[in-house]
Amino acid sequence: MKNTYLKKSMQVLLMGTALGIASCESYLEEVPYGEVAPSEMTKTENIERAIIASYSILNGQFDGASSAFNSPASNWSFGDVMSDDAYKGGGGTGDQAQLHQMEIFNTNATITDVTRKWLALYEGVKRTNYALSLLLESEEFDPVLKASREGELRFLRGHFYFELKKIYYNVPFIDETATAVEDYYVGNVALSDEELWAKIEADFNAAYDLLPADQSEVGRPVKMAAKAYLAKTHMYQHNYQEALTAANEVINSGKFALLQNFNEVFLPENDNSEEIIFAVQHTINDGEPSNYNGNIGDRLTAPGGPYYSQYGFHRPSQNLINSFVTNSSGLPVSGDVLSDGDFIDPRLDHTIGRPGIPYLDLPVLYEANWARDQATYGPNGPKKRIVSALSDLQGKAWPYVSALNYYIIRYADLLLWKAEAQVELGDLEGARATVNLVRGRAAQSKVVTMLESDTPADQYKLATYEQTWSDQDEARMLVRLERRLELAMEGHRFFDLVRWGVAAETMNSYFEEEKQIRSHLVNGKFVEGKHEYFPIPQTYLDSMDPELVEQNPNY
Repeated sequence: MKNTYLKKSMQVLLMGTALGIASCESYLEEVPYGEVAPSEMTKTENIERAIIASYSILNGQFDGASSAFNSPASNWSFGDVMSDDAYKGGGGTGDQAQLHQMEIFNTNATITDVTRKWLALYEGVKRTNYALSLLLESEEFDPVLKASREGELRFLRGHFYFELKKIYYNVPFIDETATAVEDYYVGNVALSDEELWAKIEADFNAAYDLLPADQSEVGRPVKMAAKAYLAKTHMYQHNYQEALTAANEVINSGKFALLQNFNEVFLPENDNSEEIIFAVQHTINDGEPSNYNGNIGDRLTAPGGPYYSQYGFHRPSQNLINSFVTNSSGLPVSGDVLSDGDFIDPRLDHTIGRPGIPYLDLPVLYEANWARDQATYGPNGPKKRIVSALSDLQGKAWPYVSALNYYIIRYADLLLWKAEAQVELGDLEGARATVNLVRGRAAQSKVVTMLESDTPADQYKLATYEQTWSDQDEARMLVRLERRLELAMEGHRFFDLVRWGVAAETMNSYFEEEKQIRSHLVNGKFVEGKHEYFPIPQTYLDSMDPELVEQNPNY
């Protein structure tokens, strides 16, 4: 069921009718009080509005422009286009040319997306700090609810800083004690790598201690969501035992589970299901005139054709498509190029639009001419996170956004972190059992069928791993492959490659092979020791004392 209170409250804030909290072109600016007198700000109703303002920035929309596609919550550009899973798409390399430069790793500190993602995340930090300072100052706020709201804000701040850490690596940390403008002039090398991770973990640990087991309003984090995010922070630091312990606590809580059918996870009517641990809440047709509360960051990913606009970005790579090939036993086949007659993992046709295959519940087959600029990017399009044009949760007018939430953490993601940790800790059979939970759900899910028929649309074959896993390298490879197949086009792939330490090897191999069919990648090159992280925005560096800041290596 879609949320009402939380989403509509966000909408009020974004329309600017409550606190008047405005976005700014630098996180160094002060938060204006707007129409509410400072003496009134610690009243319960105004603190609640400030908290909702903190939530509202989760979707990446932080100003009056419709430019959240430069700072998308889904990280489709930062996590997929920068990986071997997707091409930029659009109307050729000159359409959103800065994304093409990112795609081939010709990224620099002045690129619009590098700056706007930073600004969006620090807008989130600013709002959470402001709301937290008001909450802690208030003497009239209900003390039981106060603890829960503090947990929510610590969770949100932890999320914003986690995103900043994984994208930019060296970032300034500012907490709720910052009150004057000069308090925000913090360098990005004030904390070591370990110290910054400790700050992020401290927020999630505090959230875990303060949050309730359940919330009456969907969209607010719960205790186990904080523990899941802690598992994620441990995975990024290669603290596998801590990650396993945290993941097991979430699993054993019984709060979350896999849905029966893979495709149903991505239906907007199910996007607060038991599989979703934490999500960005999206809504449309809620009174906001531009539908900025929808998945505005994904508005360029519409696939075209007779039912959708043809922005045509976020296009699946041939390399990704090939990874879904299976053998006659339903197990992965390494290195094959998908050809007619091959067996395939059924998740392929729930994830990617392919010519000749029905598209969602529309009464048509996807056709190659849906795809914009086939000569550059090929005929295939996104599908997993596209909402049916028949649904009233898909906008029919500009900016053509939907109400589908973005899943920051879903249960399958958590299970696969557990499997990774098990491999690294030497429990290969435990990892096999965990992977089989995810793979087994996919094997038993409904497959795509031909129009008005129960006939499978292709030769789908998927099986769980029944043979003992005894080789750690092979087990590691299979777990990583399962993450790719299960989470494809969800914004995670590039960051996985980086934390695994294989980004340079994987991306340079990808460029070498993929440029044979996609000439726009001919100049693609990943430089190890540089491109694992994005450059620190030049606007931030220019605003600071040079002795307090440092650009990331080799930029």
